[in-house]
This record gives sequence, structure tokens and C-alpha cells, in this order.
Amino acid sequence: QVQLVESGGGLVQPGGSLRLSCAVSGGSFRIYTMEWYRQPPGKQRELVATIARDGKTNFADAVKGRFTSSRDNAKNSVHLQMNSLKSEDTAVYFCKAIDTLVTVTEYWGQGTQVTVSS
Repeated sequence: QVQLVESGGGLVQPGGSLRLSCAVSGGSFRIYTMEWYRQPPGKQRELVATIARDGKTNFADAVKGRFTSSRDNAKNSVHLQMNSLKSEDTAVYFCKAIDTLVTVTEYWGQGTQVTVSS
């Protein structure tokens, strides 16, 4: 059974930084496309970043230039480095693994809260 566990969330002041991590167990991490989503209070979940199997990344316009992401295939983990945080970045952040080897199967973590406030 594939499990994803996010960590690293918390309270940070505007302009600060946080680094989220997502640990994946029980599957074949190297073949997964990984994604980060967030769900602000009262809003729908939105895609933040995509990390392909080869490590290439794409980011939502709202976070481009402020967020970066990387994957560590040796440790079955993916990270989201968030800099210059704004109040509008406040959300629950989720990671998702997408397995397309046979059929499309998605696995989600439980999420980690990020609050940007002074």
C-alpha cells in the first residue's frame, strides 16, 4: 500500500520561508510523477507544482520565482521550498503521487498546514 506523509508545515511570518517534505512508502517512487497541491481556507484545492520522474518542475504562476521543488529518489521523498511567503499562501498543502505505469493511479497524503501571518 502506497502511503504519503507530508511534514514541515507551520506558522511563519510574511516574507519567511518553509520547507515541506513528502515521504513516500510502499511503492515505486522513481516512476511516480509527484505534485504539490494546496487548499486555502474556504477554497478549492489547487495545483502548486509538478515534479516529473526526471526531476523537471513546473509551478503555478502564483508561486513562480518563490517556490522550488526537488525529489530525492534515494530517499523516496520530494520537497517544496517556499520562500518569500505571503498571507495568500496560507493553506493546507498536500502531495500526490501519480503512477501511470499500467493505469493512472493517484495517491494522496493527509496534508500539512501552512499559515503565513504576522
